Amino acid sequence: MLYYLLYQLLFREYGANSESYIFKGLNVFQYVTFRVGLATITSLLISLFAGKWVIKKLEDLKVGQEIREELSEEHQAKKGTPTMGGVLIIGSVIISSVLWARPDSLYLWLAIAATTLFAAIGFADDYIKIVKKRSLGLTERQKLAGQLLTAVAIWAVLYFFTNYPWNVSIPFIKATAETDPFISISYVGPAIYLVFMLFVLLGSSNAVNLTDGLDGLATSVTFIAMSALTALTYVASDARWAERLDITHNPAAGGFTVFFGAVVGGRLGVFLDNAPPAPGFIGDVGSLAIGGALGTVAILTKQEFLLPFIGGVFILEALSVMIQVSFFKFTKRTSGVGKRIFKQAPLHHHFQMSGWKEPKIVFRFVIIAVLFALLSLSTLKLR
Repeated sequence: MLYYLLYQLLFREYGANSESYIFKGLNVFQYVTFRVGLATITSLLISLFAGKWVIKKLEDLKVGQEIREELSEEHQAKKGTPTMGGVLIIGSVIISSVLWARPDSLYLWLAIAATTLFAAIGFADDYIKIVKKRSLGLTERQKLAGQLLTAVAIWAVLYFFTNYPWNVSIPFIKATAETDPFISISYVGPAIYLVFMLFVLLGSSNAVNLTDGLDGLATSVTFIAMSALTALTYVASDARWAERLDITHNPAAGGFTVFFGAVVGGRLGVFLDNAPPAPGFIGDVGSLAIGGALGTVAILTKQEFLLPFIGGVFILEALSVMIQVSFFKFTKRTSGVGKRIFKQAPLHHHFQMSGWKEPKIVFRFVIIAVLFALLSLSTLKLR
């Protein structure tokens, strides 16, 4: 909106041939990097200043978090803390993106729509928990069905309305960046790519959701991962950088680089006000939406295989759950008694049950997240 007003209307109408430095200065709004910075700051300020108001409203509505009985006493003390604070992040992201992104970018609206749909699934899950006063909301099948429908909808938009390249870009193998289906060694076609897309979107949204268990953990880790992906999104949108680094060039990616900058700002605003004890939780409405946004942008920028590097902490958290459940079922089937590898899954609860304090767990997970983010960025020069 402001991009259109300040650059498309005012600068092009008055600035190009004007002697006024004010109108000439509006030329800066054409640059993606400048608008990414503005979107980040705008989203940060919205989440900061509206945060206390949102928490107060959630308290008035008695939107309190339910806690699983098997978790530690430290965790049980959080029962009743306002949840569904993720609506603040989603709101700040949408407002900032609409203000500073180019409105003619289909990828931008697709990213916003995907984030909103994943948020709707999380909202339904949170709402059921609150109404029924239990720690579990939607059933696994209901949540999975919603995520599958969202993923298929994203694929359908790419298939019918864009010239999306149906190749798989693999780090360290620069030949896979080629998008021409007649010569690309990594072209898989729309049908096979749909299966791959389902795996990426469901994996990223659920992995972030599993990580959201301690004050500031999911917020800080996703902030780091998104900052790395914002940089990768920008270089994918710039023809010079994409050619130099041998990655799949996607000029449309510039439109939602602003979107992801807004996500980073919204997450940072929540993080600044979410130190233990957190005044509120983002809930599934926030974690599923952010995870969905992470996967969607990775797909749109052809960085799917970098997600394990970018979000290494999320992978560790998800793997801990998969290992725990698989081992429990295996031992129960073979010996009649289910056994566990971890004291509690996901992984952060294992450390919490081992006696670690929340700040210590969060701080160490943040260090690991930074290392993973640096590793993902280093792959750009290893192709």
